[in-house]
Amino acid sequence: MTLEERLERLDAIVAELENERLDLSAALILFEEGVACLREAASSLSQAEVRVKRLSELADGAFVVQELDDA
Repeated sequence: MTLEERLERLDAIVAELENERLDLSAALILFEEGVACLREAASSLSQAEVRVKRLSELADGAFVVQELDDA
């Protein structure tokens, strides 16, 4: 599942949870699914951030953002 799909699913879960006619058992199942989607999305974002940049300190104390190798 892509990040965008996870975010769309989270939106759908929130909409379902806001429905007052939802019973407790169904609400708990949706809540657990939402937490799992949120964790997966956060992990995907974190991994993407690490792959895109790495902050390195130069000899003069300045910092530069460098792309990471695919290795």
